[in-house]
Amino acid sequence: MGTHVYVLRLGHRPERDKRITTHVALVARAFGASGFLLSGICDPNVIQTLTRTLKQWGGSMEIACVEKPKEYVRTWKRLGGEVIHLTMYGLPVDEIISKIQVSSKDKLVIVGSEKVDPFYYEEADYNIAIGNQPHSEVAALAVFLDRLYKGRQLYTYFSDAKLNIIPHPRGKHVEHR
Repeated sequence: MGTHVYVLRLGHRPERDKRITTHVALVARAFGASGFLLSGICDPNVIQTLTRTLKQWGGSMEIACVEKPKEYVRTWKRLGGEVIHLTMYGLPVDEIISKIQVSSKDKLVIVGSEKVDPFYYEEADYNIAIGNQPHSEVAALAVFLDRLYKGRQLYTYFSDAKLNIIPHPRGKHVEHR
């Protein structure tokens, strides 16, 4: 799949969401996203953690804060991209994922935080559920990206990594380069 996938985290609130938003960003990176976009309060701690992780563990991704997420979504669609909103109220991922996998459009994956404005449900090309029970947005993003990339992202090797884990049956083996 040669398209770009960006993850837009809606409504970040540092006092409540810093660990969860950081984990959303780390999953976006580790599971193959090309970019991470933060809306709500632009939290330098989240940006610094993601930047530090990229320097140590390799890879590259665009990182930005979005002041007007609704406008960003409209522009994304106007430029030919598709919008995927992860919500437990959506249609089951397995019913839709093959259609998304074959699409050559760049993808904007929306992950909520606080209550999500109806605008995002209406503007999304796909409202997708990873199950219809309350759960973590981190888990939803990981499962979605894993299904999107058919598990291939788990075997990505970053040639610019300063740290690299060597799989080992017991203990820890980290290569420092």
